[in-house]
Amino acid sequence: MYGERVTSVDRPATEPDPHADPHPSAPSLAHAGAHAHAGPPSGAEPHAHAGPHVHAGPHVHAGPHAPAGAPDGPWQGPYPVAYQPVETDRFTRMVLRLHARAPRWAVPLAALGCVVLGLAYALISNPTQSDPDARPTCLLKLTTGLDCPGCGGTRALWYVLHGDLPAAARHHFLFVFALPFLTWLFVAWAGNRAFGWKLPEPRFSPKAIGLFLAAWGVFSVARNLPWAPFTSLYV
Repeated sequence: MYGERVTSVDRPATEPDPHADPHPSAPSLAHAGAHAHAGPPSGAEPHAHAGPHVHAGPHVHAGPHAPAGAPDGPWQGPYPVAYQPVETDRFTRMVLRLHARAPRWAVPLAALGCVVLGLAYALISNPTQSDPDARPTCLLKLTTGLDCPGCGGTRALWYVLHGDLPAAARHHFLFVFALPFLTWLFVAWAGNRAFGWKLPEPRFSPKAIGLFLAAWGVFSVARNLPWAPFTSLYV
């Protein structure tokens, strides 16, 4: 009992076969593999495979230790320059304080004052009787003799204030055409700003504004042409 090799408590180990091939050939291995993978024994459940290995994707690193270029990685480009806020001057601060403390009707009243000054200048100066080179004059007309896009506007306003619409249109037709729209826009804005009036404001599309500017450009060129009937538009 003490001289033989024992593998269990009830039987001795079998002796190796002295005639067995210590290096089995490939067919023998294939034959042995076929027996090993012939399938599960009857009555036993086959091994269920979940399918091919599914990779969840590349590892996402976040935080300061993430590689460069990662969504949450450290910024590798140049850092933006931080500009110090510019301190406003004394005059600007005074204007801002006045605007914050002023009543709501102060800005419309100031705009109305500018309009009244322009009307008073047109009435007092009587531009229809002044010389072409009288000051203030148009710099383009003074240097080239051509009418600028705004030439004749002051005279047209003077004729409008005196009720002579044909003469006003003769000096600047587009100004007379746009004057009612400009007046209504100012009244609607000033009434809403000063008194809270909800007046309907005209809305102009970009196409309409573009057409008006194009017509103004054509009118500015046509009034300087030296042929009839364009010569009647020269002021």
